[in-house]
Amino acid sequence: MSTLAPRTADLSEPAEPASRQSTLRVITAISIGNALEWFEIVIYGFLAVTISKLFFPAENDTVSLLITLGTFGVTFVMRPVGSLVLGAYADARGRKNALTLSMALMLCGTLLIAVAPTFAQIGLWAPGLVILARLLQGFAAGGEFGSATALLAEQDPRRRGFFSSWQFASQGITTFLAAGFGMGLNALLTPEQLLSWGWRIPFFFGLLIGPAGLYIRRHLDEGVEFKRAAQEATPVRTTLVDQRGRTLAAMGLIILATIVAYTGLFMPTFAVRQLGLPPSMAFAGTFWFGVLQFALVPLFGSMSDRVGRIPVMRAAALVMLVMIVPLFYLLVNHPSVPALMLALTAMGVVASAYWGPISAAMSELFPAATRGTGLSVSYSFGVAIFGGFAPFISAWLITATGSKIAPAFYVGFGVVVSLIALRAARGYGVK
Repeated sequence: MSTLAPRTADLSEPAEPASRQSTLRVITAISIGNALEWFEIVIYGFLAVTISKLFFPAENDTVSLLITLGTFGVTFVMRPVGSLVLGAYADARGRKNALTLSMALMLCGTLLIAVAPTFAQIGLWAPGLVILARLLQGFAAGGEFGSATALLAEQDPRRRGFFSSWQFASQGITTFLAAGFGMGLNALLTPEQLLSWGWRIPFFFGLLIGPAGLYIRRHLDEGVEFKRAAQEATPVRTTLVDQRGRTLAAMGLIILATIVAYTGLFMPTFAVRQLGLPPSMAFAGTFWFGVLQFALVPLFGSMSDRVGRIPVMRAAALVMLVMIVPLFYLLVNHPSVPALMLALTAMGVVASAYWGPISAAMSELFPAATRGTGLSVSYSFGVAIFGGFAPFISAWLITATGSKIAPAFYVGFGVVVSLIALRAARGYGVK
C-alpha cells in the first residue's frame, strides 16, 4: 500500500495520551454533537405513525406505516456513500473537519423536514421532500460514526475502551431525549394538535441546538495516533481491498449492536400497535432504555480495558440469545407497562454490555491511517443492511408470520452473525 509523508517527523516514539482536559473536552463535544445529530434520525422513527398519516397516506394504515418505516430505512441506503466520502475525508483532512461537515449536512436535512408541507397541501411533492431530507441525513450519518469513534479511540490507547464507549453512550442521550419528546407531545397535546403542528417541535429543537454543536466541534484537537500516523494515499481502496477481511469482521460486529438499537427504536410502535399500551407509557419505557445505555455503556467500555473486548461482548451476545424470545413472549402474553419496563431493562443492560467495548474493538481492527474510512465503511454497510430496515423488517415479520414474537428471531439472527464476527476479530489481534 502506498502512503504519503508522515504527519509528524518522528514516528519511532510511542504515542502519548492527550491531556485530561483535552480528552474531557473531546468526550463532551462528541457526546453533545453526536446526541444532537442522531436525535434527528431517531425522532423520525418515534413519530413514524404520525408522519405516515401526514406524508404517506394510504387506504390501509398498516401499508402507510410500512411505507414510512421503509423511508426510515432509505436513509441508511445513503450511509455507505457518505461513509466512503466522509470517511476518506476524515483520514485525509482530520476527524474534526469531517465531524463538522457531517453535522452541517444533517442540519440541512432536518430543516427540510421541519418546514415541509404535508401531502394534503402539496401532494406527492411532500413525500419527495421528506425522502430527499432523509437521504441527505443518511449521507451525513455515514461519516459520523467513523470520524467520531476514531477521534475518541485515539485520545488514549491505554483507555481506548472507556473513551470510545462514549460513541454509543451518547446515543443513549439521543434515545431518552427523543423519548422525552415523545412522552411530552403525547401527554400535552391532543391528537389533532400533534398532527397539525406538534410533530414539528422536535425537529425545530434540533435546529436551535445545532449551531452549538457546530461551534464545539470546530474547536477540537485531533487524537495522538492520527497526528503521528502516515497519511494513506488511497484509504478507500486499502479498506475495501487490502483490509477487506478486517472490514468484514468490523461489519459483522456491528450487526447485533444495530439490530438491538433499532429494535429498541421500534418498541414504541410495537407497544402501541401490537400490545395496545398508551403512547406515553411506551415512550417512558424507551426513555428508561436510553438512560440505561448512557449510564452503563462507559462502565462496560472501561471493563473491556481490563478484561478484553471479546470476553465482554461474547458474554453479552450469548445472554441476549438466551433471553430475547422469552422477553417477547412475556410482552405478548402479558401486555402491560411493568412487563414492557422489565423487557426494556433486561435488553438495555445486556445491550450496553455489548455496546461498551464495540467501538474500541472495531477501532483496533484498523491502523490509524485508514481508521476513519474503515470504521465508517464497516459501520455504514452493516447498519444499512441490517439496522436501518430493522423496524420495517420487524413490522413485516409480524404481518407475514402472524406472530407478535417475530422481532425476537431477527435479534437472534444478529447474535449468531456477531458471534462469528467476534471469532474473526480475535484472529486479527483484537483481545
